[in-house]
Amino acid sequence: MNKFKNTSKSKPMNKQQQLVVHIAQQIQAGTLVSGQKLPSIRSMAQTNQCSPSTVIGAYEQLMQERWIYAMDRSGYYVAQQGYNQQRYPVREQIDLSSAASAPELFPYDDFQSCLNQATHVYRDQLFSYGMPQGLPPLLCEVRQQLEEVQVFARESQLFVTSGIQRALSILTMMPFPNGRQTIMIEQPSYHLLIELLGALHVPVEGVERTVNGLDWERIEILFQSGEIKFFYVIPRFHNPLGTSLSTADKKRLVALAAKYDVYIVEDDYLSDLEHSVSNDPLYAYDTSEHIIYLKSYSKILFPGLRIGVAVLPAALIDTFAQYKRLLDIDSSVLSQAALHMYIKNGMFTRYRRYLLEGYDRRIKQLHRTLDVLSDDPIFANAPRNQAVHTFLRLPDNFPTSVLILRLAQQNIIVGDGSQHFLPDSPYTINLLRMNVSNVPEEQIDHTLNIISKEIRKLSITPKLYE
Repeated sequence: MNKFKNTSKSKPMNKQQQLVVHIAQQIQAGTLVSGQKLPSIRSMAQTNQCSPSTVIGAYEQLMQERWIYAMDRSGYYVAQQGYNQQRYPVREQIDLSSAASAPELFPYDDFQSCLNQATHVYRDQLFSYGMPQGLPPLLCEVRQQLEEVQVFARESQLFVTSGIQRALSILTMMPFPNGRQTIMIEQPSYHLLIELLGALHVPVEGVERTVNGLDWERIEILFQSGEIKFFYVIPRFHNPLGTSLSTADKKRLVALAAKYDVYIVEDDYLSDLEHSVSNDPLYAYDTSEHIIYLKSYSKILFPGLRIGVAVLPAALIDTFAQYKRLLDIDSSVLSQAALHMYIKNGMFTRYRRYLLEGYDRRIKQLHRTLDVLSDDPIFANAPRNQAVHTFLRLPDNFPTSVLILRLAQQNIIVGDGSQHFLPDSPYTINLLRMNVSNVPEEQIDHTLNIISKEIRKLSITPKLYE
């Protein structure tokens, strides 16, 4: 039954509610399409013989229910409803190595509208520099979003950068108040930071991170040495392990940072994929201003957006600003303006909901398949969590390069874990990374079964499992 149908037992709808139902029905029927501009308030009032305030009330209700959105100085537009799963049919090539968001889940029409409007509203700013910290309206929206994940900061502490990688570059090169040079990272860790540290010949120390957490004895030894500038850590949905630190571990790390005057760079790149409202970041427990919080919009929206946000302690703001002017000048004003409108109009919240739903289906299918294949210890021991990625730990003498080649011949792209470890790291393990963010859920089972089959073929002797 149509949910908008009014029955004899229902209360008669007033004019505002009639407008809401009528417009929503037109959107559902496709008479009004995504991105289409609605009549002005005055025009709608005249057509429906009602007051402008009635139309305003109807439009506001439709915005709250995510049927439409508003553009400053432009009007009201139809929002994209749901997502088009048929836009990207079954893939011929399966890529388990990419961490990019699923393109079929992204509402292109909505973002295109924001991009077009941003070009119009911010056209003057496109031809000038002068906002090294970031677009002020976007900083305001970001600050409010950060509060939802228990990151409370002043706008003066926020800097928009051209992706998280640019923020890491700035933090690596700039001097810190503790006067130290050595950077500490988890093993394994984000591969591009490892490449950056190597290219800049920065002294670096590694700390083992496993599915059970961090090596606390080594952390305290290195912190006590008085040489660590900052410790780069991924507490939530670790890359590539997919695991998260416990609340107790987060508090312990924050306390050690304060005790030994070591800064922590917290890369919370997948915070928008968190379900639990109680899973707070390290930043939430910081009382000594030793936590630098990093947030990425590129991972949840699309890689080409290149927008990251750094939340800095007061002692780092001036130096970070100076180095950012030299290395980043201004991050793309057009991208910032489009993102500002995308967040302000409620599109980001709606898209996040669609993305979580789509990823949840992929994660559940991944776990079901891992369970079916759990007769093999390699699959039985793969971490199962709410991350969209996991890994298979292969025996040390397993021919992983051969496996990767054989899978590529069958149009399955996977990556090993070697790039996630420092050269000559004593913590290196033989792992196969698997990210299903770009894999249609109906292809996950078949893909993992092919991987399982190829692993069995290459497992020539039982010793591989010892």
